Amino acid sequence: MQPSRIHSRIGVGLAGGFYPAPHRYELFLSASCPRSLRISITLGLLGLKDSVATTILGSPTETPGAFASLRSAYEATVHHYDGPLTAPALCDRWSGRIVSNHTPDILRDLAGLLSGHDEARPSALRPPGLIGDIDALRDLLDCDVTPDAGPAERSATLDLLDHPLALRPYALGAELTAADVDLWVALVRLGPASLDDRPRLQEYVSRLRDNAAFPDVPEQDDGPRLA
Repeated sequence: MQPSRIHSRIGVGLAGGFYPAPHRYELFLSASCPRSLRISITLGLLGLKDSVATTILGSPTETPGAFASLRSAYEATVHHYDGPLTAPALCDRWSGRIVSNHTPDILRDLAGLLSGHDEARPSALRPPGLIGDIDALRDLLDCDVTPDAGPAERSATLDLLDHPLALRPYALGAELTAADVDLWVALVRLGPASLDDRPRLQEYVSRLRDNAAFPDVPEQDDGPRLA
């Protein structure tokens, strides 16, 4: 089986052709994937919904055309590709190739050159002084704040996340950052019952829903789903 991870970057190795341009790129997102939900929210916060196309993958029988397009992109990227059709995936529409299916890199590129930001003009979602904290919180959430995490570890981490919200409105301070996208998705994925004894986290989830970029995602047995 061919390797399934593709790690190219926007603006890295310009000879490869992946430089930023409006309407050049397309995102394939899975309807039931928390990583895809993070990316969808980030697109909205950065105002990229009109310049980066999005295709939502349901089941293969629900969206056969979307899966056929994604397969073509993988096969254009890796000769005789026979691996899984992994999403999220960022695709270059000009060449038909996958740029990346590594979610952290996709999120960094959305908050970077694709939205007109760089080291001289960093995005408010990833301020330089908080990048380490953002990445550390994401690692913590992916380990301890999931439906599959141990109940004791999950409860302790939720308490740790709940207390600072008494002093600040957002995960890392006074301004909304990428950490809030990660935290909100993780909490919504757990469901409201997990937050019954944590009113600050409940209020936080509700307050962020007032931002149009945070969707009122319908709940399914396997968690929230993109429309």
